[in-house]
Amino acid sequence: MTETMVTAGPLRLWTERTGDPGRPAVLLIMGSSAQGYSCPDTLVDRLVDRGVQVIRYDHRDTGLSSVVDVDRHPYGLSDLAADALAVLDAYRLPSAHIAGASMGGMIAQWLGVHAPDRVRSLTLLSTSPMGARPGDLPPPADRFLEHLADTAGDPPGVDADVALFRVMNGDVRPFDEPACRAMLERCWARAVDPSAAAHHGLIARMAGPDLRTPLSTITAPTTIVHGDRDPVVPLAHGEALAAAIPHAELHVVPGMGHVYCSPGLPELIAGLIRL
Repeated sequence: MTETMVTAGPLRLWTERTGDPGRPAVLLIMGSSAQGYSCPDTLVDRLVDRGVQVIRYDHRDTGLSSVVDVDRHPYGLSDLAADALAVLDAYRLPSAHIAGASMGGMIAQWLGVHAPDRVRSLTLLSTSPMGARPGDLPPPADRFLEHLADTAGDPPGVDADVALFRVMNGDVRPFDEPACRAMLERCWARAVDPSAAAHHGLIARMAGPDLRTPLSTITAPTTIVHGDRDPVVPLAHGEALAAAIPHAELHVVPGMGHVYCSPGLPELIAGLIRL
């Protein structure tokens, strides 16, 4: 395992590679406001056991990566996709298997549409069609929205995030609080500016015509993995993706919510990532 800071235009992004550099690569792209370490180590290790190298990284405004002055330099999904391409370039990877979760899944779709030569396969986890407009698909579950409303004035920190992850985990599979708390403590301890991650909430305002390119233009082999108890992005979003992308395979994981904080779930997800 090696950590490297790579250059993406004027920014520097923290990256980590695990596994044999001579193997095919999987690039893991995490969700909104999420560091690379929000992907469980057990998922990374299981992928390496499957015979690949795994690269994960901190988005701009998260973890050890550069903090952006968004008032002067607003950015959108295409800019985050350019960051992902910069990571591939830094590792001299002409292409990789791309696995993206939540917002990371939208970045992965963007790459599949606009940079198809860099994509060996797509795995879209717990995500929504990148061009979907408000009202096109079901909203988050009431219990998730109620949690956000009830905690809106609470101080940020590990405890607040553990409570949020408990709700996002869904209401069926057990919540592995010790593992989740350890991950969140690790992320909070290494964040250059924890408040900067909130900048990702502005991305929807930067939607451009590049997000409306039909997903039917995706040619990479695609797998969609979605939980049937996702309180943030309901299953209908994954079903819409499967209908839009030619020959996509949809795997519905019973009882899975929006995060992978149940015992055994990271290993299960690693086994479904397309290689």
